[in-house]
Amino acid sequence: MKLSIGAKIEHPKYGEGAIYSEIGQFWKIFFLEEGEREIGKSYDGLTLLEPSELDKDEDLTMESVEEKLRSILQEYVEKPRIIELGNKWEGGTMTLQPADSDLKPKEIPLETFFHKIVMMRDKLRVLEQNVNSHKSLSDEEKVNLQQYITRCYGSMTTFNVLFAHKEDYFSGGTK
Repeated sequence: MKLSIGAKIEHPKYGEGAIYSEIGQFWKIFFLEEGEREIGKSYDGLTLLEPSELDKDEDLTMESVEEKLRSILQEYVEKPRIIELGNKWEGGTMTLQPADSDLKPKEIPLETFFHKIVMMRDKLRVLEQNVNSHKSLSDEEKVNLQQYITRCYGSMTTFNVLFAHKEDYFSGGTK
């Protein structure tokens, strides 16, 4: 099986993903369920779902390679994964009560609030991918920006109470 950058694959544990880079003897793969992982090129548990578009082109330029990779990653990043709200919260509302009793409280359906939290997490993942693949940033700048993203994930652990499944929880670091 011939794998190359841009190929869509399936891993027995991590599910569907796309190869977006290689480092020595490792593929860098972005998985729908797990985010970014490095898998050894010698690992034989990957199933090729779709060969790389890059293998089909004869006149490759750096721009065409970047555009194809961008479209592949965009497909995976924008494809929403179904994340369940904990049963105890279904149909519930969140009430924000101002300290000033003359002001009316604001009620927000928990499904709406939950959706916004999940969208924020997805946007943090996109930001993380953009930082990691940015051409003009030095490694030191990438690490510094990555630390801010990690702190954002850590700040969001308060909202873990909303999730039905522990694997959907925020942690103090990125996945």
